[in-house]
Amino acid sequence: MELPLLPTINSSLNGIAALLLLAGRIFIAKGNQKAHKNCMVSALSVSAVFLASYLYYHYTAGHVVYHGTGALKTIYLLVLIPHIILAVAMLPFIYLAFHHAFKGNFEKHKKIVKITWPVWMYVSVTGVIVYLMLYIF
Repeated sequence: MELPLLPTINSSLNGIAALLLLAGRIFIAKGNQKAHKNCMVSALSVSAVFLASYLYYHYTAGHVVYHGTGALKTIYLLVLIPHIILAVAMLPFIYLAFHHAFKGNFEKHKKIVKITWPVWMYVSVTGVIVYLMLYIF
């Protein structure tokens, strides 16, 4: 089975972003601010590359149809719909989290990331799940 190149790259970028988000969280919990910052800036960079590649792919390839039926299609839609909504909704919150962190306003940063981090993690992981459901399973 030959896998399409850009969706495979995009899924890999989502997976890498999730790993970087997790590592960043672990580093800050251990008090390693420099490693945390490096992971989070890397996660943002990987996610930005993903977004550009994703938009290019869908601009050129158009709409991709899931061919599963029954319960599998229901599960796919239950993963896909919140994934899309949260992916769009989280963008300004990611911006604010980075803005406050780089300005040194860590109290506001902490408040925003209590919600933003789990949503970003969810979107990254479900992006991989959507890919697996579309192209692998």
